[in-house]
Amino acid sequence: MPVYTKNEPRIGLLGGSFDPIHLAHLALAQAALRELHLTQVQLIPAANPWQRQPLNAAPEHRLRMIELAIDGQAELAVNPIEIDRGGATYTIDTIRALPPGARYVWILGADQLANFCTWQDWQEIAARVDLAVAIRPGTPLAPPDALTKYPSKHELITLPFTPMAISASDIRARLARGDSTAGLLPPQVAHYIATHGLYR
Repeated sequence: MPVYTKNEPRIGLLGGSFDPIHLAHLALAQAALRELHLTQVQLIPAANPWQRQPLNAAPEHRLRMIELAIDGQAELAVNPIEIDRGGATYTIDTIRALPPGARYVWILGADQLANFCTWQDWQEIAARVDLAVAIRPGTPLAPPDALTKYPSKHELITLPFTPMAISASDIRARLARGDSTAGLLPPQVAHYIATHGLYR
């Protein structure tokens, strides 16, 4: 675990498309709060991720769905920094714009860790934030060789998390077919999607 200074806020950062946000996203955020003893987790919806296909729901819909999903959970917050900035989404731009005075922890999956060294200015990312990698309990951490050799005062942290069989792409496909998404989405998000006719 990283060593924090006394009274220093510990802020988790969970980026993603959130297209739509689902129960696995929320479970990961809660696991990070609990396991890493964070003050808060901020969910950061991407504007235009450069490494994937264009998103389906408009930014204002994805923001609103996150707000609905985390309503009543005081330690979770939505940070619209990437949508407000617009254009191609690069993690380093977001990290450079974070306010000082906190220790930041970027939360990512083991699959993202595998290609972390393809991210723009990944060395600066590793120098500015701790990396918390969600992996299955009992599974060893396997960072890229370049990352293990990069000197940094920040930590590479294992975040135990049992993966859930939920994916946004599957949810979108179900919605397009008119199939049930019970047990996959927060009820308020499912209602919002139905009301606005998203993903049909």
